[in-house]
Amino acid sequence: MSQRDEKLSEEIRKLAAEYFSRESNRTSLITVTNVEILSHGSRARILMTVMPETQEAAVLDFTHRQLSDLKAYIHENSRIARLPFFEVGIDVGEKNRQRIEQIEKEL
Repeated sequence: MSQRDEKLSEEIRKLAAEYFSRESNRTSLITVTNVEILSHGSRARILMTVMPETQEAAVLDFTHRQLSDLKAYIHENSRIARLPFFEVGIDVGEKNRQRIEQIEKEL
């Protein structure tokens, strides 16, 4: 990943975390863990974890509905010239890391 993509990723991650924290109904904890920059900066996949896991489907539905408002929020609060198309998803890698950590503790 280039330095430009890393800066873009970090800026989007920070602003997306602020936005979802402010707009969520607080029935679940949404943590933005990573942003993947794809297609030379034309797409960005926002990855998150959700606690409790039973709320994942509801949170994904909520975040999909909020994408246009999120894009407006990022446009207003950043100096990013051309915003990418946003996607959201669950960070499966982070879930697997947490599961491995839990198994190690049990041993």
